[in-house]
Amino acid sequence: MATLIFDIETIGKDWDSLSESTQYSLTKWIGQQPIGDLEKDRLSEAAKEKLGLSPFTGEVASLAMYDVERRQGAVYFTADDSVSDYTVGDWKYKVRTEQQLLEDFWETARSYDVFVTFNGRTFDVPFLLHRSLMHGVRPTKELTGQRYLTRQNPPYHVDLLDELSFYGAMQRRPSLQLLCEAYKIPYEKEGVGGEDITELFTLKRYRDIAEKNAADVVATTKLFATWKANLAPASFINAIEF
Repeated sequence: MATLIFDIETIGKDWDSLSESTQYSLTKWIGQQPIGDLEKDRLSEAAKEKLGLSPFTGEVASLAMYDVERRQGAVYFTADDSVSDYTVGDWKYKVRTEQQLLEDFWETARSYDVFVTFNGRTFDVPFLLHRSLMHGVRPTKELTGQRYLTRQNPPYHVDLLDELSFYGAMQRRPSLQLLCEAYKIPYEKEGVGGEDITELFTLKRYRDIAEKNAADVVATTKLFATWKANLAPASFINAIEF
């Protein structure tokens, strides 16, 4: 079965572009806390910095995909007119609007039976679904079905965070960076976190965002190979290889 590994990078909208009612709903809890004004200001700024974590106050800035069997990758990313399409090794980088990158993703998804993410079940996929709905883009694959891999039917969605935290059995869920370090998997963009993406976008460092996105997918691909060789359920291996 054809396998597609993907990941997204998101950015928050400008705070002033949000309606007053939305701003209030996001920060009203702060005013209810028994804390001083300085702490309230700090919490308010922190809330603004987290706008990119919600599809209702953020948007997709980059979407990276890797075809495991063909060993080819593509990144669709938003940018201004100063940036054009380019290629680095096995990766093609293509400038798109958010709507275009969503359309391209769902059209590409038609050709795959196995999808691999890291925290995709609770973040990437819901984010993509809501943003697609807002743009009138219809999803082509069901990626939010049965959570447990042994109960899934094609298309399979392997969320490696779910698999490697044993569906929440571990008290603390490891990050992608931590797992790569533990398993000695190279992580090219180590040190650049998701919280940095909005700032990078503001600085117009669009290629840095796209290449960080690709690096995450490369690391996820290697992590998937490690998991598949050692921990993947036999029923899943049998289903995709025979």
